[in-house]
Amino acid sequence: MTPPVRRLGSAGRERFLAHLLALPADDIRLRFGTALAASSIAAYVARIDFDNDAVFAMHDDSLAVIAAAHVGFSEDAAELGVSVSPGHRGRGLGTGLLARASEHARNRHRNRLYMHCLAENAAMMRIARRAGMSIVIDTGEADAHLALPPANPASVTNEFITDQLALFDFALKTHVDALKRATDAVKNG
Repeated sequence: MTPPVRRLGSAGRERFLAHLLALPADDIRLRFGTALAASSIAAYVARIDFDNDAVFAMHDDSLAVIAAAHVGFSEDAAELGVSVSPGHRGRGLGTGLLARASEHARNRHRNRLYMHCLAENAAMMRIARRAGMSIVIDTGEADAHLALPPANPASVTNEFITDQLALFDFALKTHVDALKRATDAVKNG
């Protein structure tokens, strides 16, 4: 079972940055299409407008981000960037993030979602193919596009319910984590 996908607000900026900085160097290169220094990744995260763009995350039981997607919006389309922590791959997290991002973009009246990645990024290529995205590969880079149907009452309701479940999951994990830390403090102190 994949964790619920929660939309992060600007208060989640540091968790998103910590997730990206914890990725191995090759994963960073695959995610951004080039090697980046920590300062460049921090600048990228600092520039995200959490009111207009969307950052979605999945959290583990200790509230760390284990998978994330940044959706940047243009006039008629949305661009997606996905990352999954190494210890959590192969469980459908990237596919879940793509589905959540697609629905979000659809409900904001975008007619297509696209991803740009290196052609060697086998995981993203596999996710794109599974989602039915059309993929064009040229000179070592790939562009994947997905036509999005218009929003309808069912898609808007589904997004609302998904958001509420993710908020509940995060609140529950927050309370369990606080209880665990309090219990540890009593044991150790």
